Amino acid sequence: MKFLSFQPCVPSGSDFRAAKDFFRELGFNLAWDAGDYASFEKDGCRFILQHYDQKEFAENFMLSVGIPDADAFRAEVIEKQLPQKYNIRIGEVCNQPYGREVNIIDMAGVCWHFVQPTG
Repeated sequence: MKFLSFQPCVPSGSDFRAAKDFFRELGFNLAWDAGDYASFEKDGCRFILQHYDQKEFAENFMLSVGIPDADAFRAEVIEKQLPQKYNIRIGEVCNQPYGREVNIIDMAGVCWHFVQPTG
């Protein structure tokens, strides 16, 4: 059996419109918008943003996204002032056994691990 894709459904939190704006500013492209669902894509990475506000679920949901340069990624997020604009949190870049990582907690509470793999 071959799998063709993997697209997690990510909760938006209470402000679906702001969540869509945030992910576009983060660099994702809006592929389609069906009202309460919107698909985002960047470089073959895809997810579906769902207009869903369940704090306990969101705060226990994590995603890992591979990136080429964690330091440059963090600097770009800070330069765009995304933490101030969207009330997100961004951590410092840290070394993990699997690579250099910077975490973003989005408006819903989802933890996004942006990882520059080692090697």
